[in-house]
Amino acid sequence: MKVSPAGVIRRKRDGATLGEKELAGFIAGITDGTVSDAQVAAFAMAVCFRGMTREECAAFTAAMTYSGAVLDWSGTTLRGPALDKHSTGGVGDKVSLILAPVVAACGGFVPMISGRGLGHTGGTLDKLASIPGYDANPDLVRFRAAVCEAGCAIVGQTADLAPADRRLYAVRDVTATTDSLPLITSSILSKKLAAGIHALVVDVKVGSGALLPSLTAASELAESLLQIAGAAGLPMVALLTDMTQALGHDVGNALEVCEAIDFLTGRRRDPRLTVVTVALTAELLCLGGLARDETEAASMIARALDSGAAAERFARMVSALGGPTDLVEHPERHLRPAPVQRAVTPTRAGVVTEVDARALGLLLVDLGGGRRRVEDTIDVAVGLSNVRGVGDVVAKDQSLAVIHARTAADAEAGAAALRRAISVGEGASAPTSPVLRRLAQGAATRRP
Repeated sequence: MKVSPAGVIRRKRDGATLGEKELAGFIAGITDGTVSDAQVAAFAMAVCFRGMTREECAAFTAAMTYSGAVLDWSGTTLRGPALDKHSTGGVGDKVSLILAPVVAACGGFVPMISGRGLGHTGGTLDKLASIPGYDANPDLVRFRAAVCEAGCAIVGQTADLAPADRRLYAVRDVTATTDSLPLITSSILSKKLAAGIHALVVDVKVGSGALLPSLTAASELAESLLQIAGAAGLPMVALLTDMTQALGHDVGNALEVCEAIDFLTGRRRDPRLTVVTVALTAELLCLGGLARDETEAASMIARALDSGAAAERFARMVSALGGPTDLVEHPERHLRPAPVQRAVTPTRAGVVTEVDARALGLLLVDLGGGRRRVEDTIDVAVGLSNVRGVGDVVAKDQSLAVIHARTAADAEAGAAALRRAISVGEGASAPTSPVLRRLAQGAATRRP
């Protein structure tokens, strides 16, 4: 249906509720280029100020989903459910790198569309880009083949999947409209629905290192996602998880890949990372019908990890997408370290009382490991390893973290920033669970 872009923008600007045909027509114009960038920006700003009703957001999400190809896995040799996970982003968040191969080892398959980082929150694709040869933006043929071969594939948004979202997001990024709740909701879900998944778990981060620092804002996003996923017939659970400190031991792209490999192989597993990863994975196994309850799901996850099956799935995914075949066995051969490594000690002995996760994320950006603008290139080798968390006891000769930098000057500047970000005092409150809240739909309405 042809619509007047200016008319749609005017109606939304004035607070009108847009109809399904109006929204579908506007999305069609974004896709075929008949709607200009200026009109896309004006529409995004109108939505940012006026919002959308649940019905509008559902219709808008559906139109974006069907603006390109929608994958159908029923004709493949795979017999398990198509399952996926999304995170709103956080500092040190490498859960996707672990969850996807674990789910594959448990009988599901994971066609995961992920994004790159911007600002202080990291991006899964940037982590995978540190692997030599890994094709993070394959065409649909290679994407489908990788899922069939490994049971999981983590890639970027292809040109064929939700192309309207790709263009809309690029405009939103430069027009201060990225924090609009209905636009965030439709952007996340349109890509997931276009990937043909049967169930979804969403990790909504809360705290200084998150996109949405407050529990109230994070809860509102989770509820919006649950409502619109339900309207699309997609079973979904949302977990609100703590992002007041880094998740895991390491922060930085290649360093986080190494930590994920260590987790999969059992060499090293941070307790907080374990809790969040197991909770999200268990929810997904239950949603997909692979486990009866959380207890059975936890047993399946433990078997997948302890048997080496999950690590083997990760290795197959990397190989299927062009990466080295021996990455899991020999990550040091392929993930080159930064030339300067400096252990940063505290100014006093004591207990870590507070961590400013956002400051750690910005420190990574300052080292060159993150982006301030979409077009920035990143240094995948730099970052922080062995980062201390709240409750850790440190002596004056023990490090708060090890800085991995390109130059000595960068390491020196980073050391001062690190000491400001991690507070050491006399004592700290007892550790709490990083899983803060669980939100679910009233009833799952779609099964594989």
